[in-house]
Amino acid sequence: MAKTLLGGVFAGVAMFFIGFIFWGTPLSQLAFNRIEQPQSAAIQQALAENLTITGTGTYAIPATGSAAGDILYARGPVAMVHFNTGGFPVVDSASLLSGFVLAIVTGLIIALAMGAVGSRVPDFFSRARIAILFALAATLYIEIGQPIFNHFGYGYWVYLFLSDFIGLAVAGLIIARWFLPKGGIQS
Repeated sequence: MAKTLLGGVFAGVAMFFIGFIFWGTPLSQLAFNRIEQPQSAAIQQALAENLTITGTGTYAIPATGSAAGDILYARGPVAMVHFNTGGFPVVDSASLLSGFVLAIVTGLIIALAMGAVGSRVPDFFSRARIAILFALAATLYIEIGQPIFNHFGYGYWVYLFLSDFIGLAVAGLIIARWFLPKGGIQS
């Protein structure tokens, strides 16, 4: 069990570094559409004037739930705005610690799941297939579901899907290859 949990820590570290490559480097700019600075500043000002009083959160624009709002939403244009009232640095070192903890916890959960099936799936290639297919199923539904269900553009979500799929798959492969005892976790 201790070896498997240690694998979860290593897997979490690997996920964190893969996430950093995708989101902490200039590569991350591939995920975003661009608008010119004057339009960007005008939109930021409109957000500040209209959303600051309601607070940090996610907003459907126009608001739905009323006849007028539903008609406006159906007519378009529409937006889903992830809004932060205070802003934060482009490279937010405070979020790195929380993100690292999240990656370790996620790695530990993957290790426990892989250990639970390890006794029934003793060979590496079968374990690897389980790790990869689970990572693919989870990220495909969660990330690619967003542009399908919410009619978003695909660019950001495909990039997010790739970053999450690769991170989760590598974490599972690390555990499957080096940190599961033959026959899985022993209780």
